[in-house]
Amino acid sequence: MLRNALRPAAFLLAPALLLTACGGSGSEAAGDEPSAASGYPRTLDNCGAKVTLKSAPKRAVSLNQGTTEILLSLGLADRLAGTATWTDPVLKNLEKANASVPRLADNAPSFEKVLDTEPDFVTASFVSTLGKGGVATREQFEKLGVPTYVSPSDCSGKDNDSGGDGSRSEPLTLDAVYGEIHDLAHAFGVDARGDKLVAELKQRVSKATDGMDASDVSLMYWFANSQSPYLAGCCGAPGAITRAVGAENAFSDTRDEWPQISWETVADRDPDVIVIGDLTRKQQTAETAAAKIRFLETNPATRNLTAVKKKRYVLLSGQAMNPSLRTVEGIEKVAAGLRDFGLAK
Repeated sequence: MLRNALRPAAFLLAPALLLTACGGSGSEAAGDEPSAASGYPRTLDNCGAKVTLKSAPKRAVSLNQGTTEILLSLGLADRLAGTATWTDPVLKNLEKANASVPRLADNAPSFEKVLDTEPDFVTASFVSTLGKGGVATREQFEKLGVPTYVSPSDCSGKDNDSGGDGSRSEPLTLDAVYGEIHDLAHAFGVDARGDKLVAELKQRVSKATDGMDASDVSLMYWFANSQSPYLAGCCGAPGAITRAVGAENAFSDTRDEWPQISWETVADRDPDVIVIGDLTRKQQTAETAAAKIRFLETNPATRNLTAVKKKRYVLLSGQAMNPSLRTVEGIEKVAAGLRDFGLAK
């Protein structure tokens, strides 16, 4: 039973306060966007669904860190009623903006907890978050008049019913991330900010990869678990990083998003570089980068790997290994690592 029924949510745009660019403070500037009433209702095509917003959201809830950091980077902290499901500390340049937003839960909140915020828009990075077994289904929210949005990176060209973390029929590209930014900016009536953020991200990718040649380098991405490790398949965010730097993924022959692969198979592939997820959560074994490196350097099956003997490790946040604006950070760090190791021109 719900403690409180969902009360009608207001749909008035908060006054614009301070213009922000990529990674801004989370406030708005007067005059940088059209008025709240203009251009509404707006309809988005999202993961096979039509999402209609009668007006700009004022009390949005973001159920995953990926969508949260996009909204904060768009300067929308004052329009967030809550966030949830955090795997990493928030980006440094978003700390101030994030501090003003209630955190409903470090992991998935209850449906009731979300409804208590009186949301007028709910976003998520993953189909599983707004689906059976998640916080609630999209239909449950929409029956209460609350529009929902799921990152297109988790549904376009991806089969989430194939087991595990799903599999991809088409490689993820950064265009899916850029598309999410444009969609969310349009939903909130701040299209110009979305254009600016995407332009900045594209410029960062171009700068990081300019003139790179790493065609003879193999990379392995290790997200979590030491007993039966989750390693990146060909076509998710690590695939986008690998293609951007011009290298090869040691497990490009599987389309599963994060297949569990034995260390014996890893030894057979013997990657040149290991990209390590440095996670702050405590759900699997060997979550932190330090724990992963300790395992790699002491386990008989891994300590003789080329990357381990030469200590060729690149550390990424969990968010950089998922489709998000931090995937750009992943490209920057992997590119810099390959150059530091002398493996890329």
